[in-house]
Amino acid sequence: MPDSIDLLTRRRSVKPNELGPPGPSPSELEMLLTIASRVPDHGKLTPWRFVVFEGEARQKAGEAIATAFVAKYPDSKPEHIAYERLRLARAPLVIAVVSRAAPHVKIPEWEQVLSAGAACMALEIAVNALGYASTWITEWCAYDERFRAAIGLAEHERIAGFVHVGRPRTAPEDRPRPSLADIVARFPA
Repeated sequence: MPDSIDLLTRRRSVKPNELGPPGPSPSELEMLLTIASRVPDHGKLTPWRFVVFEGEARQKAGEAIATAFVAKYPDSKPEHIAYERLRLARAPLVIAVVSRAAPHVKIPEWEQVLSAGAACMALEIAVNALGYASTWITEWCAYDERFRAAIGLAEHERIAGFVHVGRPRTAPEDRPRPSLADIVARFPA
């Protein structure tokens, strides 16, 4: 495994259609989900959960996406519907991180949502630590009520992100990063 600081300085997102097989083994997937579940969680609420799309389940979810797409855009062209049908089949593995944030007497919902985001990022880092590549995106279907119901989400649950996982088909390129001078302030300013 690469040095941990080096890993963090090299991590990049790789587009789903640039991720190929093989995906993680069952034991690696269990390790990834275990790591993703070890994020800060004020109040021990576990305000997130995971939905794993692998193998043929990616195509089954694609049918739910295509159905929601046609309901939303009834005049869609067949090639657009076909594209939507393959949306979760572009990478060997896709993990949806689902936020279960809910009103609580002590823990603000915002902190619960942030915990789901932390689970996404922990998953991203763990994927890269195992030598795979990934990207964390939401996409339109994450916000579609029909699709969320089709994959078993409760009404209050939201998709914090889909983490697409695989091997990069080519060496990932870095993108421009912000200058620390532009994003860091010291208090008092």
